[in-house]
Amino acid sequence: MKRRTLLKASVMAAAFATFQATLAFADNPVLKVGFVGVTSGPAAAWGISNQRSMETRAAWINETGGYKIGDTTYDIEIVSFDDQKDPKRAIAGMEKMAQGGIHYVVGPNVDDGAAAVRPVAEANGIVYFPYAFPKELYKPPASNAVLGMVANYQSGPAIYKYLRDEKGVKTVAFVAANESDPLSQRDGGVAAAKELGLEVVSDNVTYQVDTTDFTPVLTPVMRSRPDLLVLSGVSPANAPQLIRSARELGFEGTISTETAQDAQVLREGAGDLANGFISVGGASTPEVASDMMMEFVDRYTKMFGEYNDESNTKVYALEYILETLKANPEAIDNVEEFKKTMDTLDAPNPYMKGDAKLKYVGMSSFGQKRQVAVPLVVNVFKDGEFQTLFVAEVD
Repeated sequence: MKRRTLLKASVMAAAFATFQATLAFADNPVLKVGFVGVTSGPAAAWGISNQRSMETRAAWINETGGYKIGDTTYDIEIVSFDDQKDPKRAIAGMEKMAQGGIHYVVGPNVDDGAAAVRPVAEANGIVYFPYAFPKELYKPPASNAVLGMVANYQSGPAIYKYLRDEKGVKTVAFVAANESDPLSQRDGGVAAAKELGLEVVSDNVTYQVDTTDFTPVLTPVMRSRPDLLVLSGVSPANAPQLIRSARELGFEGTISTETAQDAQVLREGAGDLANGFISVGGASTPEVASDMMMEFVDRYTKMFGEYNDESNTKVYALEYILETLKANPEAIDNVEEFKKTMDTLDAPNPYMKGDAKLKYVGMSSFGQKRQVAVPLVVNVFKDGEFQTLFVAEVD
């Protein structure tokens, strides 16, 4: 009888302890951070990397007790919306964030979407972190958008200069999807290549995003015999198809892009034919990745069963939002305070070894600090994996 009573008491004590822990967790107010981006279709890898990075970091923060901003410790909730790479849906997604009282949003992932949501963001006091390149989003009088990565007009010249100086590249051809984002990136790439003294031998060949046979697309480009073939703004789904077609047509030169790619998609779609393909990578190389970055990769992989190197960059947006709010708690409900704090933020970068800092940059490109400071990592694909080609910085 005593044993049964003792067992019952132990069970009740354990239940009470669990209840107390639940209460303690529930006591934290919730800080909602939004994501509006593409998680379906050919460009899905870009947005999925965003969403998964945010969810991984939020779960990690909540598991370890929350995030302290001023005198309050918050649990972080990620509110996501798939815009399907459609500007109209992106607007609907940003309106949903506004209706939910969310002031800080990551995304959209493409130029059209980022431009389309600007009026909604500005009218409703939302600061958003797009992965889109139009300078008018970040230059005065615009002030609510913060570029979440390195832009093509920053990475392109660095890649072309490296290939010119190290690989003897002299001629370049550009191929782009017939959409505004890739076409804009192509035009920027052409200008950068010419400024570096490279000869542009082809820059008018385009394709539809639903193309499945790229041989007719690339045949006239191959006739120009370029040293470098640039796949401007290419989506992760189209990249392996274009690479395969170019190699099967006999192209032996270098193929590159200024967009981030997915190693698994390249492996499955192009295999060894993708060896030597150059793209922008994640923001941490193995040589500089901190223990916290390694733990992030481990947690992400356990949550989703795989990892995307681009998440080395995508992990930063949420961290920047939270660090800026921590530096100025008044910004929780006041984006004007957030924007003032951006000029002076100087916090340790937890994802890199050494004394790297979280700070806002962009003065050279935009005339104001509207870009997160992440390293420009350029990768080369080799034997199924990305390897670091070189690392640079932008101001």
